[in-house]
Amino acid sequence: MDVRTLGDLLDVVGEPSLRLRTAPAGLTAPVTEALLHDAHAPLPAPRAPCCSRWACRPRAAGPLVRAAAEAGMTGVVVRGEDGPVAEAEAAGVALLGVDEDAAWHQVHLLLASALAARPAAGGGGDTRGELFALADAVAAAVGGATAIEDPGQRILAYSTVPGQTTDEDRRQGILGLKVPEIPDNAEQYRTVLSVSGPVRLPALAGALPRLAVAVRAGGETLGSLWVVDDGRLAPDAEEALARGASTAALLLLRARAARELARHQDGALLRRVLDGAADPAAAAHRLGLQAVRVAAFVLDSDSTVSAPSALSAPSAPSAPDDEQTTLRLLDLVRLQCEARYGRHTCVLVDGVVYALLPASGERGGERHVRLAEDIVRRAVRALRVPVLAGLGEVVPSLAEAAASRQDADLVLRVLGPEQPVASVRQVRARITLLRLAEVMRDRRELAAGAWEEVVAYDVGHGTEYAATLLAWLEAGCDVGGAAERLAVHPNTCRYRLRQVRRQLGVDLDDADERLTLWVQLRVLNS
Repeated sequence: MDVRTLGDLLDVVGEPSLRLRTAPAGLTAPVTEALLHDAHAPLPAPRAPCCSRWACRPRAAGPLVRAAAEAGMTGVVVRGEDGPVAEAEAAGVALLGVDEDAAWHQVHLLLASALAARPAAGGGGDTRGELFALADAVAAAVGGATAIEDPGQRILAYSTVPGQTTDEDRRQGILGLKVPEIPDNAEQYRTVLSVSGPVRLPALAGALPRLAVAVRAGGETLGSLWVVDDGRLAPDAEEALARGASTAALLLLRARAARELARHQDGALLRRVLDGAADPAAAAHRLGLQAVRVAAFVLDSDSTVSAPSALSAPSAPSAPDDEQTTLRLLDLVRLQCEARYGRHTCVLVDGVVYALLPASGERGGERHVRLAEDIVRRAVRALRVPVLAGLGEVVPSLAEAAASRQDADLVLRVLGPEQPVASVRQVRARITLLRLAEVMRDRRELAAGAWEEVVAYDVGHGTEYAATLLAWLEAGCDVGGAAERLAVHPNTCRYRLRQVRRQLGVDLDDADERLTLWVQLRVLNS
């Protein structure tokens, strides 16, 4: 029997996602399944060794560790850095930890995927090849050309048995790996998904009839099987197709587990890429990327103002669950990026969803900006909360992806309801002023100057000299432009400027003084 060990599990999942605290029985202890268990429910009867976990705090896990040992469990997984290490060692049970903010359903899926990720018998083949083999087997048993589809009507595999009758719809579907648009097609899919077994369907638009069945597992629809019915199907065609659907369910579940595992491994690698800690050559080989751009998406939970009409959220909830909403945002960004680029390059880090966008041949970044705008529109409609998206600079290799991420993070800091999406080039001036303000506030010699006297004079005398100076400088030292900005008469501006010269001694004829005054008023007087 091919059984995973605790060491195998750690090798596949790896740190930092799963961290070993202690393993009294060693890393060769067998692990056959991951059990999601309620801390307040009784443990199941002892079965084959498994790795159990509870949604409880580490300090409360001591009694459960002892109960796990009595039930024959191999190990327990808890959240956070702490845990009942002494109790685990005394009980002979391995103790493992995950991040404090890890979602239990995702941890369970990750462990289950890792346990299922073992070589096929004989060391060869993958799920895609097995689906094609299954399609051939079903076609031979049922007596008609067979196709296996996912819930999105994409063709995952099709039979290649010689001599079977086909039609134009099948040929077009195989060519595009997508079911062609046919009148009344949607109604037939609804019929297939509404029944529990195979169903015979009439011909559509000149095509041949079909025999079809939904592929399900635990009430979840995973896809469907379709057979071309040329009138010569086997007498037990419906029974054979139902058996094929059961096998297809197992293969599709295994394929999903493998995808989730690959997604986790890519996510762990992407975190290292964004931190600048990954080997660029190895990461480029694994992810298949060279020139890239980092896009960052985050909930604008501080905003109480609706975004512009094209991107506005319809009445955001009063107290959204930020953690769950952020996970939904991750799913949405991942879905849209995979639809455009064909592979997963998204990860959630500290409440920010990062996407690594391929940038080879990208000119100006308009495509990426449009993608981000589309994602934000969809997210706002689906999540009913404002969402911001910032795009970093395009960089020529993964070695510089961390710099693009820093750009994207800075863009997020200057965005708001009035502009929820932007690239670093679009807001470069605002980012420069933001960073300049941070530097100037930390340096006394850069923060000191005539602007402080102007602001203090306004506070003490109720004047508006600082606002007038800023408007005048931003208008290119044009009194008329400044007056228009302030909605006052030009003579009022002239009077205020004369008073600044006379009472505060500011030399407005000195270009260096004007520049310094403008920068300080612009970035420090807030």
